[in-house]
Amino acid sequence: MNDEHDHDHDHATSDATSDATSESTSDATGESAVGIAAADRDEARRAELQASMADAPTIPLSEFRRRSRRSFLTGAAGAGAAFLGWRWVQDSPSDDGIPRPLRQALEFNESLWSDLTELTGNRSAPEHPISKATPIQVNGRIGIRNEIDLDDWFVRVEGPDGEVLDELDLSVFEALPQRDMVIEHKCIEGWSSIVHWGGAKFSDFHARYADRVGDVPYVGFETPDGLYYVGWDMPSALHPQTMLALRQGTEPLTQVHGAPLRLATPNKYGIKTLKRIGVIRYSRERPADYWAERSYDWYAGL
Repeated sequence: MNDEHDHDHDHATSDATSDATSESTSDATGESAVGIAAADRDEARRAELQASMADAPTIPLSEFRRRSRRSFLTGAAGAGAAFLGWRWVQDSPSDDGIPRPLRQALEFNESLWSDLTELTGNRSAPEHPISKATPIQVNGRIGIRNEIDLDDWFVRVEGPDGEVLDELDLSVFEALPQRDMVIEHKCIEGWSSIVHWGGAKFSDFHARYADRVGDVPYVGFETPDGLYYVGWDMPSALHPQTMLALRQGTEPLTQVHGAPLRLATPNKYGIKTLKRIGVIRYSRERPADYWAERSYDWYAGL
């Protein structure tokens, strides 16, 4: 029995070896066929590439060098012109703290916005429901770094010849027709907030002095300490959305937001909405402006 068992085992082993050899030979044959097909494809691609290169335009080496030199010289000339232009701007006479060509560019922008304002009339920015209002972040403390005694605060109103027209306490502004305005306050740094302001239109305030100051083209605003100041063109100041704000929401302004009286508008960047107004000055000449003296657009319109 043992012999028979050994014989059967040897026979099975022989069959298995034969099958394995057959499978191995078949696999090798298949792999060889795949390899030949891949080689054929590669050869066909090389032939196609060579044919396309044969049809490609060529230039002599001397022409290639000539074009390379021309490209280099053109680039060098452009870089040189840019440098000379930059030096010309930097060496130009200064105007309000920046080179005159840059100031002229800003003045062109101002003129463009002024013309658009005239063409569109009293076009108003969108106003929003009170439910959209959010707290405005504290940003910019120039002129209001120190708290003041609000009971001692007043606004000095000056005419175009420097004469003092009035010194007014808060009750005068509270007595003007009041309105609420929920607008987008835009900072020149790129952020914005929907803010609920309450107060009086500047145009209602101006009506008190219109006959006395005449048709002046400008008005300036200044903090009580004189450290921060802005200039406005009169059409922008008289826009119905230019407000002398007394409240944020239903509460009086806090000192960090310009108490007791500040400017608010959706039509200019926040750098124009001076906080803690101490002086209102009518002018025949364009008033000084803190940020315009530091290279920003005087108009700063939206």
